[in-house]
Amino acid sequence: MKYTRFERARIIGARALQISLGSPVLVDVSADVIDPIEIAIVEYDKGAIPMTVKRE
Repeated sequence: MKYTRFERARIIGARALQISLGSPVLVDVSADVIDPIEIAIVEYDKGAIPMTVKRE
C-alpha cells in the first residue's frame, strides 16, 4: 500500500515516540544510530512497522 506523505509522517512519528519510550527496535541498525526518528525511518523503509492506516 502506498501512503501519502502525511500518513508516512504520522506513522514514523508514532513509531519514533514508541522507540523513545522504550519499545524494542524491530530491525538491526548500526550502533551509531541513536535517534528514534532515524530508527523509525529505517523500520518504515524496510516495511517492519506493524501499523495500518484506516481510510474512510
